[in-house]
Amino acid sequence: MDIIDLHDPARVNKSPDDVEVLMSSGNFIQDEFVITHVELRLYLERHDEKLGDFSLITSFVKTNHGSIEMIYDEGFRGLYPLKRASEFLISNLGISGLILRSIIVLREKI
Repeated sequence: MDIIDLHDPARVNKSPDDVEVLMSSGNFIQDEFVITHVELRLYLERHDEKLGDFSLITSFVKTNHGSIEMIYDEGFRGLYPLKRASEFLISNLGISGLILRSIIVLREKI
């Protein structure tokens, strides 16, 4: 089962503008879920002359029970928003929280 947990799934109905892989080797087990891949995806939605690019950053988590993509952050985030978001997650143990949040939503849907 593949889930897109957004109010408007059409926002991610294209290839991402950039991707940061946070985990792709090995298997992380959380309860009955085996997590095999975690990444952040950047979708540039529009450009404002004053504020710059409007960024939609989603998390994508692939498990043995399906995958889920959901909003991580959005807004006018300046230069290199995806790199900054991934560095924040890695340096603050946020990947674990991201995985747990994804599993909660997956459980509700299956």
